[in-house]
Amino acid sequence: MAVTTRTRRRHAARADEAERRNAAAALQRALDRRDNGGSTGH
Repeated sequence: MAVTTRTRRRHAARADEAERRNAAAALQRALDRRDNGGSTGH
């Protein structure tokens, strides 16, 4: 049971890391879009 729990935790940690990276990338794209739009006047 402990091994299963550890495996699940490790998998969840990987999923959380991937989610965090995706969120960070999405935020960066949104900020880049806003900055680009502001500089071009769109």
